[in-house]
Amino acid sequence: MEPKTPSESRTLMTDMVLPSETNPLNNLFGGELLARMDRAASIAARRHSRRITVTASVNHVAFNQAVPVGSVVTVEAAVSRAFRTSMEVFIDVWMEDRFNGEKSKVNEAIYTFVAVDDSGKPTAVPELKPESALEIQRFEAALRRKQLSLVLAGKMKPKDATELKALFMN
Repeated sequence: MEPKTPSESRTLMTDMVLPSETNPLNNLFGGELLARMDRAASIAARRHSRRITVTASVNHVAFNQAVPVGSVVTVEAAVSRAFRTSMEVFIDVWMEDRFNGEKSKVNEAIYTFVAVDDSGKPTAVPELKPESALEIQRFEAALRRKQLSLVLAGKMKPKDATELKALFMN
């Protein structure tokens, strides 16, 4: 399999926040935003793997700013690292100011997807070749996040988490 770049998986979904999607404060429900992020990340993972993908975990979500009704929201997702059968997808959420059109980053998340074959069994995915400084930073951090997750789940011994040890020993 030929390696792919994050730009080959980049997915942009833009939509407006409607009243039925908001809480009593007229801000977008967190669950609605999670669903939007999951859909965009799923498309990015599928573009990278060209397989059916399933959400394995939501590793990080930061609701940094409320998104009011009527706002234009863009969810941007791209694969940040590919492992054997799984892919980490980094998601940035942007809001366009209703009055002046300025865009600002309001939320972010990191999801993990697994590629599966037609019978639902995990299948190999292409490697990822980051290009930009941000893509390289996210690529390198993904291995530390994976090792931390494995250690916390008891699937890796702390002494074997080389990337994490390097982070704390230097």
